[in-house]
Amino acid sequence: MNIRLFSRGAAGRAFWTIVVIGVWAAGGWSTELTPSMKKDALKVKKELERIEVESLAGRKSPLKTVDFTEAELNAWLAFRLDEEKEDVLQVLALKLFPENRVEGRAYVDLSRARLPLGFKPKFNLYFSARLLVESGAAKIEFTKLFLEGQQVSMLLLDLMITAASGLGKSDASAIKEWVLLPYGLKNLRIDTGRVRLYY
Repeated sequence: MNIRLFSRGAAGRAFWTIVVIGVWAAGGWSTELTPSMKKDALKVKKELERIEVESLAGRKSPLKTVDFTEAELNAWLAFRLDEEKEDVLQVLALKLFPENRVEGRAYVDLSRARLPLGFKPKFNLYFSARLLVESGAAKIEFTKLFLEGQQVSMLLLDLMITAASGLGKSDASAIKEWVLLPYGLKNLRIDTGRVRLYY
């Protein structure tokens, strides 16, 4: 579940580790990386690398922004999952809404973790949440969580993060943790179908 959505240095450091597991399944979300998706993903990757390089160069300039569409963000998520050969978080797709709200879907495989008896190790998770950003850090405030369509407690998400952490697949240890934004990013705002990064 250690998905590094924003690169930070050569190793690629994630602030979106907190988007550990996903949100609301909508028909038509593809899990296969198509040539069009790869093109969108590489566009996002190139912009993020440019922001990092400019920030590392120490250039002083007025606050700038760059926008990505929901499709571009989802293409990048799929690209990163494929690139990092994730074995816990297999699919992550997001829907973006005003006021930093997100919904989405994730397909999770915890078959290598020690789970309670009767707990199915491979499953879809759906959630609705709000992204909070403050003083160069961010966290996801989950409002609803569904396991295969049945609403469940947020404690279950904490349990899964703990299990993934035990496999060495998650930097996060709890859903309420704040995570630093990648170097160079000052803020981000989510609106209907797009995300805007401030740098």
